[in-house]
Amino acid sequence: MLQQTQVKTVIPYYQRFMHTYPDVISLANAPQDEVLHLWTGLGYYARARNLHKSAQIIRDDHHGRFPETLEAVLSLPGIGRSTAGAILSLACQQQHPILDGNVKRILCRYFEIDGWPGHSKTQTALWSQIIAITPELRCDDFNQAMMDLGSSLCSRTRAQCTECPLQTHCGAYQHNTLKQYPNSKPKKDRPEKSTYLLILRNTRGEILLEKRPQQGIWGGLWSFPQCQSQRDIKQWLSRYQYQYTGSIRSGTKFRHSFSHFHLDITPMQIQVKIPDTIMDGDKFLWYSLKQPLKLGLPGPITKLISQLSAQTAA
Repeated sequence: MLQQTQVKTVIPYYQRFMHTYPDVISLANAPQDEVLHLWTGLGYYARARNLHKSAQIIRDDHHGRFPETLEAVLSLPGIGRSTAGAILSLACQQQHPILDGNVKRILCRYFEIDGWPGHSKTQTALWSQIIAITPELRCDDFNQAMMDLGSSLCSRTRAQCTECPLQTHCGAYQHNTLKQYPNSKPKKDRPEKSTYLLILRNTRGEILLEKRPQQGIWGGLWSFPQCQSQRDIKQWLSRYQYQYTGSIRSGTKFRHSFSHFHLDITPMQIQVKIPDTIMDGDKFLWYSLKQPLKLGLPGPITKLISQLSAQTAA
């Protein structure tokens, strides 16, 4: 959960998650929709899918016990070199370096390492430095101290150098180049895309949700059906045999930004008759606003459903 997300945001999610899944077996046995539901709002949902899949691998291939070798931990979905090092050093007291965002910041400043930390060349330099200074004894304390130092005294915007125990030999402090390190990510304009979300409501007041593919944006989550243009909407309705009554009403357009593009979303409200059968029954479901199911929903979809619920209650 702490990958890509701040501690203060994670805490309530972590507490709910651990209350629901107190051990790896309970997580492995849980339905994916339930896991994604608990993750709703944290974003980067591939982390939840990988966590769930890893739990199943541990249940099936490791007799329910978390593996304790670097190779085995790295083979689990979503666990990279730094995360594996953190797990094995903190939980198993093994000697492994870590390189999270806080540690990268300290190293860039202390050794005055040029280059954006996301570039492979800079990553190689950072790994070389952290490997060289990671101690064999009390490696767990060292790794925890580095993460804590980076999140407190050596923070990104409010560094407290006068209080830092590393100031004597820190290159950025000694040369007054603190603001230069780490180097900023090269600016790149994010492309803009647009889509129409089809909010189909039937005569029972339910709304239609579609399960997205496991890969890609909002993978494995439930969303409203999408069309790329208005002219595609009637074709979509015809394909799935939905007869709409009245007009197709356009809602207020809004923007949702991902890490690599902006998505302009226009919700389209459509009243439909319930067809005799629902095509692709595993892919679609009618969702009751009065008795909501525990499903994994993207943030924008959750907000739209909340608005629909408020309108229904009014």
